[in-house]
Amino acid sequence: MSSAPRTSSAPRRLATRRQVLATSGAAAASIAFTGAFTELFAGTSAARGHGGYGPLVPDPDGLLDLPKGFRYRVLSREGDPLRSGEGRVPSNHDGMAALAGRRGRTHLVRNHENRADARIAVPTVEGLTYDPMGRGGCTALELDGRGHVLGERVAVAGTAVNCAGGPTPWNTWLTCEETEDRAGTNGYTKDHGFVFEVDGADPHRTGAVPLTAMGRFQHEAIAVDPRNGIVYETEDAFERPFGLFYRFLPEKPLGGTGSLRAGGTLEAMRVPGVPDLSTVQETGAVFDRIEWVPVPDPQASGTAIRFQDFGPKGITHAQKLEGCYWGGSSVYFVSSFAHSAEGAAADHFGQVWRYEPGRRRLTLVVVFGPDTDIELPGESPDNITLATGGGLMVCEDGGGAQHVFGVTRHGEVYPMARGRQDIGTADEPEWGEFAGVTFAPDGATMFVNCYTPGTTFAVTGPWH
Repeated sequence: MSSAPRTSSAPRRLATRRQVLATSGAAAASIAFTGAFTELFAGTSAARGHGGYGPLVPDPDGLLDLPKGFRYRVLSREGDPLRSGEGRVPSNHDGMAALAGRRGRTHLVRNHENRADARIAVPTVEGLTYDPMGRGGCTALELDGRGHVLGERVAVAGTAVNCAGGPTPWNTWLTCEETEDRAGTNGYTKDHGFVFEVDGADPHRTGAVPLTAMGRFQHEAIAVDPRNGIVYETEDAFERPFGLFYRFLPEKPLGGTGSLRAGGTLEAMRVPGVPDLSTVQETGAVFDRIEWVPVPDPQASGTAIRFQDFGPKGITHAQKLEGCYWGGSSVYFVSSFAHSAEGAAADHFGQVWRYEPGRRRLTLVVVFGPDTDIELPGESPDNITLATGGGLMVCEDGGGAQHVFGVTRHGEVYPMARGRQDIGTADEPEWGEFAGVTFAPDGATMFVNCYTPGTTFAVTGPWH
């Protein structure tokens, strides 16, 4: 088996037209994509793809700039009272999912990436609290068919650094702790670094039970294969050696709410001959016969998983593994950036990888950065979601004003939203990044969070 990437032809560059976003007021935050974009939409409802919606119009209220014809509503803001009366809306809004409910209702489940020093903790609620000293967790909003908020309550509490996650085929949310802190660290009374399942409609049905068999590490996001229930997981480790890409084979696949508690096997991906994915720089590079290696100690009882011994062939690492989603017959995952100065083997401004389980094949399908068409200053892509009407929505993670960008299947890039929540000073502004972009089950509303000050928006308008 060759360890070099195989490409059937010269790498394709489908985004070859330089796009200047000055007319949108976003010239300082332009973005670049290249790659086989059609692969991102294969077998999904986003197969059509369209262009953008025109320049962003400054918001007179100073919160969110949108294209003409689009409107937003603020559904929830940090510090406001929860409608349940359980306390205040917690800080640090992050990953999110919109789950279908009965009678046309939507359950919006939202992470709070709270560390030990977070300003407003997720309130502790009996039956929904894992570690009373943990300040993170999830809250859930219930919306009626017209998008009005009917309720807002705690969905899980006592967790830590709830960053991203992913929905399940049985309509629940898997929230991920992006930490490896043990009991006794930062005041915690229990070990952290787990995945928790959350039922947005009835949180007490899932409670606050860590899915320990899925591993204890710095979790970022997950995607579930709807055909067999295999769960793919990304790890955003903050220092070298960087994170791994995992899959979890459940003992009770597709068994509905609570089935993941039955246990299973955790494995890590090995790309033969590639110890660090950052060294792959050519769009379209393909690696066949991907190997999956059992994790020696999923609980990391003595050594963090990424430090464990995976045998003489080692294991494949990558810096800043973040977003993860399922599309068609493949799982896609994002490496937001790689910096050699921080220990990565090479530099890049963002990658999107596609893994095809049926072929055991890994392909680098999208590259971001200055060597493509348009560069994104600061960092690169973070949360990515498929837009129901066509294309991708990407949350920017970088410096300066923050954006949600749209990308068509032809690689056309357009600004969809720009944050106006300047939380710094006139000389040194700080902009809250976007996170948790997701669409309502009917595709008519885009929901997105501003991380800080924590705000959840609902965006409606003339979607294609």
